[in-house]
Amino acid sequence: MTKKSAKAPATKPAAKKPAEKAAPAAKAAPKAEVNKVAKTQMVDMVAEKTGLTKKQSEEAVSAAMEAIVNAIRAGQSVGLPGLGTLSVKATAARTGVKPGTSEKIQIPAGKKVVFKVASTLKGNL
Repeated sequence: MTKKSAKAPATKPAAKKPAEKAAPAAKAAPKAEVNKVAKTQMVDMVAEKTGLTKKQSEEAVSAAMEAIVNAIRAGQSVGLPGLGTLSVKATAARTGVKPGTSEKIQIPAGKKVVFKVASTLKGNL
């Protein structure tokens, strides 16, 4: 009996742990992809709306994205009419807690990108 009881607990937890970890990850991934508009879809929408070729539309979308990223890197705010404003915000140094060990750690000061939704968009949602 001791051999069976020693083997049974070792196999049951090992089988449960991978299944528990894999299930939430598999469920979370499809939800994010369903609501996301990819760059290629944006290019298609611009081409359809403007009558430009897909190559021209891809260049226009890429140029717009590059201009937005460059402005954010330079610390400037970017206003997108009807959509909102992207800006850079400085974060202060703070003390955090490391998950699992509850050890206190020092988080350095940094910067983050903040998006403020336009009131016209908020009203239309």
